[in-house]
Amino acid sequence: MAEKKLYDAARIGDVTAIQQLLQTNQHLLDVVSFPCLKNVLHIAIKHGKESIVEEVLKINPDLALELDSKNSSSLHLAAARGNVVIAKRLLVIAPEMCWWRDGQDMNPLHVAAVKGNEAVLEEMLQLDTLPATVRLHRGQTVLHLCVKHHQLGTLTVLVDKLRDLVCAKDDDGETLLHFAARANQLEIVEYLKRSFRLEKLTKNSNGKTALDIVEENYWDPSAYKKMKNILENFSNLSIFQNFQRYSEMTMVAAVLIATMAFQAAVSPPAACGKLTQSM
Repeated sequence: MAEKKLYDAARIGDVTAIQQLLQTNQHLLDVVSFPCLKNVLHIAIKHGKESIVEEVLKINPDLALELDSKNSSSLHLAAARGNVVIAKRLLVIAPEMCWWRDGQDMNPLHVAAVKGNEAVLEEMLQLDTLPATVRLHRGQTVLHLCVKHHQLGTLTVLVDKLRDLVCAKDDDGETLLHFAARANQLEIVEYLKRSFRLEKLTKNSNGKTALDIVEENYWDPSAYKKMKNILENFSNLSIFQNFQRYSEMTMVAAVLIATMAFQAAVSPPAACGKLTQSM
């Protein structure tokens, strides 16, 4: 009976009811476990009850460290729900939870990225960006996950912090453009072009570029035309950028050669001067 009352109090946010239950049994929070190994803190986080979370953590902060049956921590649950207030409170108690992996091998930053919860993601990134660099299934980065799950918002948040990962490939040699092209993510392809973070189209392990994937797997004819045009411009832009760099290098070399020739003409070698004097 007490377990049911505790569950209901956590679910609806009734702090008074929890306080009364604990007056009767001060160890109630420690011994009660709900289905899927969830404790009362997990239940409160799931339902977004900040007052319950605060009360429970005052009484027993160690509950924040317990995992449920899916190996999810309390921070995983807060990241999935997108509750910044709860996430901040948990990070004060156990910042190391940012590194913990759940049953799907994802840490809380991965979860926030997949769920599109930008505010919680930014909060965790302020604490430490390294957990976001952890690779996942088949070498996919957190940026790959954002594209895979159609999360442009969290992608842009992460790109600002993890610029070195923008051009990263997974174990299949696929970039963000490959993922976006396969998932018909025109908005993300447009963002990648607009951000100027990618200079060229690269080939995956099967020798295919994002443009090849679009031409083989397009769905929406209007989106296909726009996406193909953008990806073709990626290739053209790359050629132009390389030509510009090569032109600059050629100009520098030409200036150096001209300078050396001028110096040689103005100041002939000493040996030549001696030869003239002997004659």
